[in-house]
Amino acid sequence: MRAALRARLGWARRALRGAAPGRALGPPCWSCGIALPGSDGPPRFCPGCQALQPPAPRPDLFRLMDCDRSFRIDAQQLQRRFRSLQRAVHPDRFGQRPPKEQYYSEQHSSLINKAYQTLLNPLSRGLYLLELSGVEPAQETDCDADSAFLMEIMEINEKLAEPKNEDILAEIETLIKVKQEELTREVTAAFERDDLQEAKKLLAKMKYFANLEDKLKAKKIPS
Repeated sequence: MRAALRARLGWARRALRGAAPGRALGPPCWSCGIALPGSDGPPRFCPGCQALQPPAPRPDLFRLMDCDRSFRIDAQQLQRRFRSLQRAVHPDRFGQRPPKEQYYSEQHSSLINKAYQTLLNPLSRGLYLLELSGVEPAQETDCDADSAFLMEIMEINEKLAEPKNEDILAEIETLIKVKQEELTREVTAAFERDDLQEAKKLLAKMKYFANLEDKLKAKKIPS
């Protein structure tokens, strides 16, 4: 008993010595109570008892997925990171662990899924970057001044409202894909020159096309 207590105290001292100067400590390990440095990065295991710790309340999804905070992203690297993290914290690995640790495993797994989907999709990635920069996302009315754009969206909506026609649906699908690729390039350029207001406007347009894409998918479902 005393040996175990001395070992835990030793881990606590080493954790405190290893913390960066000025870095705040996070909550202690829920299982053994040793001090742990604060972190909003990848899932952490206690260095003393190896218990999985709970996720941070508001983690940085870029840091979690080991990505630069940038609109440009390496999709293959993101996927590798996703698989690696899920292997480490998947609930199947914690079936014999205490209920609290099983719960933390489920939380981490859900958070990693959310991070992967958020950063993989250009629209959600861009909106998350705006959020991190304190910029409110655009409202639908922000595109009202661009009458040509709204007319284009209206015409596509009208075509989607017509009786199902495979040729027209294929034409719309190609158009949406081309427009989204074009907007993605423009959003990338806007973020790279730190023009957040332009990125905000372009992301609002991407959202319109994302909504059209959802309508198209629903239209293509066999009735």
